Amino acid sequence: MKQKTSRTQGSRYYPKRYDLDPASRDAILDEGLVCHVGFVREGQPIVIPTGYCRVDNTLYLHGSVGSHFFMQMAQGIPVCITVTLVDGLVLARSVFHHSMNYRSVVAFGKTRLVTDEAEKWLAAERFAEHVVPGRWADARPPSPGEMKKTMFIAVEMEEASVKFRAHGVVDDEADMALPVWAGVLPLQLTPQPPVPDESGVAGLETPAYVAAYTR
Repeated sequence: MKQKTSRTQGSRYYPKRYDLDPASRDAILDEGLVCHVGFVREGQPIVIPTGYCRVDNTLYLHGSVGSHFFMQMAQGIPVCITVTLVDGLVLARSVFHHSMNYRSVVAFGKTRLVTDEAEKWLAAERFAEHVVPGRWADARPPSPGEMKKTMFIAVEMEEASVKFRAHGVVDDEADMALPVWAGVLPLQLTPQPPVPDESGVAGLETPAYVAAYTR
C-alpha cells in the first residue's frame, strides 16, 4: 500500500478517531456486507452500492456484464470505496452532541477487469464465503454460462483510512443537570430465524452455518 496522501490523512480535529493498524482495516472490510463505490461517469460523480469481498489487499466487485457502471469500471478507472459499520446511537442531553459509534474504511485504488479464469473462480468463491461462510461447498457452483454473464472487477487498495468512534456521551457541563435521558443505544446485525424455501425438496435440515450465522 502506498504512503498516505491528503485523501486519507486523518483530520486534525479528531486525530484519535483514526486507526493506522492494517489489521483494523481488514477486520472492518471482512465484517461488512455492502460497500459504496464512487467514481466519475461522463463528467458526473456516481456512487453505487454493491457487494464485495477482500482477498489480501485486493477488493473484488461483481456485477452483470451488461451493467453500464461495471463496463466503465472495466476500463481501469480510479475509484473510492467505502464501508461503514454502525455500532450504536449516542444520545446526548442536547441534540447538538448526538452522535454514532461506528467503524469505517475509505479506500482508494484503480479498477482492473479480471480476465484470468482462475482469479475469476477465486473471486466467486470468496464472494460466497464472505457473505455466508460454508455456502460455497454446499450449493451448486456457477456454470460456465453463468460465469460468462458475470463481470469481476479487482481494486488493489493503494491507500486507505480507518476511522471510528467508540465511546459514550460528551455533553456540555451546562447541560449535565437537564432531566433528559442520555446514553448509548448499541446496535448490531442480528440474524432472524431462517425461513426455508418450500418450492424445492421438502424436509431439508437447516445447515449449521445458517442456523448459527453471525456477523
